[in-house]
Amino acid sequence: MSDKPHLPEQEQPESCALSRRDFLKLSAATAGGAALLSSLPIFGRLQAAQTQTLSGNSPLSEPERQIYSVCLQCNTGCGIKVKIWEGVASKIEGNPYSPWTLHPHLPYKTPIAEAGTIEGGLCPKGQAGLQTAYDPYRIVSVLKRRPGTKRGEGQWITISFEQALDEIVNGGDLFGEGQVEGLKDVYALRDPKVAKAMADFVKRIVDEKDAEKKRALVEEFKTTFADHLDKLIDPDHPDLGPKNNQFAFIWGRLKNGRGDLVRRFVNSGIGSINANGHTTVCQGSLYFAGKAMSEQWDGSKFSGGQKFYWQADLKSSRFAIFIGANMFEANYGPPLRVAPITEGVVDRGLRYAVVDPRFSKAASKAWKWVPIKPGEDSALGLGMMRWMFEHERINKRFLSAANKAAANAIGETSWTDAVWLVHLKNGKPGKLVRGSELGLVTRLAERDENGKEVTVYVAEDGTKFKFDPFVALVDGKPTPIDPNSTELPVYGDLFVDTTLQNAAGEPIAVKSGLQIIREAAFEKTIEEWAAIADIKPSDIIELAREFTSYGTQAVIDIHRGASQHTNGFYTSLIFFTLNALIGNFDHKGGLSKPTTYDRLGSRAKGPFDLAKMSNGANVPFGLDILRTTISYEKSTLFNGYPAKRPWFPLATDIYQEDLPSIGDAYPYPVKIAMFYMSAINYALPAAHKMTEVLADPKKLPLIIVSDILVGETSMYADYIFPDLSYLERWEFHGSHPSVTYKVENVRNPAISLPGWPMVKVFGQEIPLSFEALVLGIAERLELPGFGPNGLGEGVPLIYPEDYYLRMVANLAYGEKEDGSDGVPEADDREVEIFLKARAHLPKQVFDAERWKAILGNDEKLWRQTIYVLNRGGRWQDEGKDYKGDMLANAYAKQINLYQEKTATTINSMTGEPFAGYPRYFPPHLSSIGEPIEDGDEYAFTLITYKEITMTKARTISNYWLLAVMPENTLIMNAADAQRLGLRHGDLVRISSASNPRGVWDLQNGTEIPMIGKLKVVQGMRPGVVAFGLGWGHWASGSRDIVIDGRTVKGDVRRQAGFHANAAMRTDPVLQNVTLTDLAGGSAVFYSTKVKVEKV
Repeated sequence: MSDKPHLPEQEQPESCALSRRDFLKLSAATAGGAALLSSLPIFGRLQAAQTQTLSGNSPLSEPERQIYSVCLQCNTGCGIKVKIWEGVASKIEGNPYSPWTLHPHLPYKTPIAEAGTIEGGLCPKGQAGLQTAYDPYRIVSVLKRRPGTKRGEGQWITISFEQALDEIVNGGDLFGEGQVEGLKDVYALRDPKVAKAMADFVKRIVDEKDAEKKRALVEEFKTTFADHLDKLIDPDHPDLGPKNNQFAFIWGRLKNGRGDLVRRFVNSGIGSINANGHTTVCQGSLYFAGKAMSEQWDGSKFSGGQKFYWQADLKSSRFAIFIGANMFEANYGPPLRVAPITEGVVDRGLRYAVVDPRFSKAASKAWKWVPIKPGEDSALGLGMMRWMFEHERINKRFLSAANKAAANAIGETSWTDAVWLVHLKNGKPGKLVRGSELGLVTRLAERDENGKEVTVYVAEDGTKFKFDPFVALVDGKPTPIDPNSTELPVYGDLFVDTTLQNAAGEPIAVKSGLQIIREAAFEKTIEEWAAIADIKPSDIIELAREFTSYGTQAVIDIHRGASQHTNGFYTSLIFFTLNALIGNFDHKGGLSKPTTYDRLGSRAKGPFDLAKMSNGANVPFGLDILRTTISYEKSTLFNGYPAKRPWFPLATDIYQEDLPSIGDAYPYPVKIAMFYMSAINYALPAAHKMTEVLADPKKLPLIIVSDILVGETSMYADYIFPDLSYLERWEFHGSHPSVTYKVENVRNPAISLPGWPMVKVFGQEIPLSFEALVLGIAERLELPGFGPNGLGEGVPLIYPEDYYLRMVANLAYGEKEDGSDGVPEADDREVEIFLKARAHLPKQVFDAERWKAILGNDEKLWRQTIYVLNRGGRWQDEGKDYKGDMLANAYAKQINLYQEKTATTINSMTGEPFAGYPRYFPPHLSSIGEPIEDGDEYAFTLITYKEITMTKARTISNYWLLAVMPENTLIMNAADAQRLGLRHGDLVRISSASNPRGVWDLQNGTEIPMIGKLKVVQGMRPGVVAFGLGWGHWASGSRDIVIDGRTVKGDVRRQAGFHANAAMRTDPVLQNVTLTDLAGGSAVFYSTKVKVEKV
């Protein structure tokens, strides 16, 4: 067998500037075997397609040769236009209808026939996406770890899709290592009624505060469900849930559509609670600070917080501060965010500052660069806050509005709890004050309109509240507050520090939320805050003065550089609070939030209300492996402080905790894990600790992976199921906080690789893919929500389009029940373009008659759906995103500057409550809150950043990008290099106290040293070193593997550079995981102290 992909000889036109030899240089030259894409006939057609992009009058400008979709080379999700020649993707451009790639974007009603020659902008990664789709190392057959070999050895056999499904479902002695349980074994509790009854009883156990009574309830539970105890993980701990929870689905980059399918499969299908995402490897503390600040009072508790955050509306900002945000090279994409900045600087007088230890490209054009000490961003924020309070540069009008009615009366859409009163207990802020405590309201019982007895709270003036109201001082007088009232505006006193009498005449100490925040800022002087951040006091003062000089058109935009620290949650709160102090939420040029059209049909109750369309559902319950669904002190596992591992009641999707928790079998063992688009042991800090679990079948008995390559994680799989690339599949990419328009981006199949295998599920052929894997398992386990009646009686879910096409139809129909919010119908010309553009797709992927039947053969809805697909999504037109000086798609809810829910949540490692307000915490703390000191030999703080040519784990196969930057470097300040006797280009080793040898141990006999080239610059804070993420691979086609006894040679270009995440500090208490923010969940990227030595 040849070790090179077969490329048929063919004549080349003289005008072709891309020779066959050049093409081979740009493609992986070493692959082989029927299991890889290089064996398919597509490679003989790629060159001809490339030729078409070079001709002067390219037929690729014809709309019939273009399909609009969405990029996934990074998470920005730019709209793309895929140009197709004879079924082959030849060129990728930006979608001119998308506000991501064209500024201003085309009006949505622009005929698709007129858009063929109009291109949006796209970054190098987006244009190189062809090489992701056509990577010869892509797998095209199911791979099974060869029995008798260890995980990670790179020894594989190909097996049929059907055999693979049978083995993972039924289990057995699959590898000659003993019995392995299959999915049918962990799919233990299958009766939804029993599951619901158990879940209700478990809630009683969890809610019981008395330890003896809790134990008694456990015994009662065991008696009540005696016939079903064999379905539980541990009957003595029923709050762990059923054995179903011992199946965990863990994903890296998962977008809606597929995400909805995953939740249907894992939660309501198999009945497992464990569907876990990757949030905390990105900017978890930023998300969960947003969640805490957006919790809303529902009459009994604060709930419903959104896992989101705010970003700047840069189209209209006049001043911006970017903190930990790499705007010109990464963040949410140069196509989306750079144009408003550059246009603003040139045309609108925009000024901006950059806070970053590295002199980035954005910093090079900034009004001011502040090379802050990593992890001390909060000191800068609190210093600014102190200056603003001292000089009364705050928006008192906005901050005094205590509820919705007050906000609306002054032209605002959102409001804060800044003036609400907070109890002090032993001098520490705790719960919010309620009206009944001060005798402001009387509790009464009355009948509602249905005759049901309800509790009301009545004030002296007869005003009724449905709950015990909150309280503010109004001109010194305690006044009850309903935060959501539209009729009773309350404007409170901003700064309150006093003692009131409760209803019994006893003194109670109270402060307003804003007073508590002010005191946090005044804990130190501006000079002291500057010293902590190791910047000049004048930096703080200049930033604060400038920030408060533009009304609500100034903004602070933060990202993962501020978030990924042990104090990231509170740092995020500080900067969002600074924005609130000037009242820029929902304002043009201030802070915005993402807004998307409803793909699920719930708002219009159709045409397809997909959340309700099912033939049944299992009921997942119990504690998840990340310990987010139940608080530690309420669980039956409670055994004092610290807990064995941290619990995360304020966060979810703690990526770095998945495998260490599985490895420790805490809170219980996991039998089967399925990974999707995950490089968990590459992407995380201290990721080498993840490999230790992946490599050990005793810790994790069965690993199933969906992947397009044998990647850094999938190399440890027991089974790898091939997946489609982003150019071949469906997803709904959503939006980002900086996008002020209402949008939805629709990823849909632009190509199908000739020769790609088709498999049968539910009797129908579909492409071998992630969807095939899910549907195949669902068929064998007879899961509810799938199959001929999966979406209800007579409504099948057997094709991916049964689900996804209905989502597109929902977008097209709009969000009003009468359909008046719908898009136009595609005319005959648009329909013709739609059909011709997809003529190259096989019927298993695109069948117009089948697609139309999915929509009930509704001609109007079919044409509306075509209209959306022709454009690759739905977007508001330019100008529709503003209403005067406000955002049309406003947040328009309460913003919690003080968070009662946070303040009453207990840290499971210390037993102390979390602080419920923005305040200073030092970075680089252990899980029990102790400072970590690693010694003077580790003199440098290691940080990361991204180059525009690389995305973490998934663009190393793009040789066009490697041609620009074949390897990364370790960046060091010139003064540091001179002190150490190092020179530009020297090879250096990076090590740390938790990895003193400076190596990746792959657990297969191979170690990879963290050695890279040094880049000496002036633009780096002294004492800090940085490396770009995405290089230094040890899988993904970079090394030899064996398939069916044949060696597939790796391409050393994919090994180039280095990856230093293994140097990042492990927690000294837990030892098998990186440092973590216990409030916000973030994995810590930016505080490890390292040693740098010449090799």
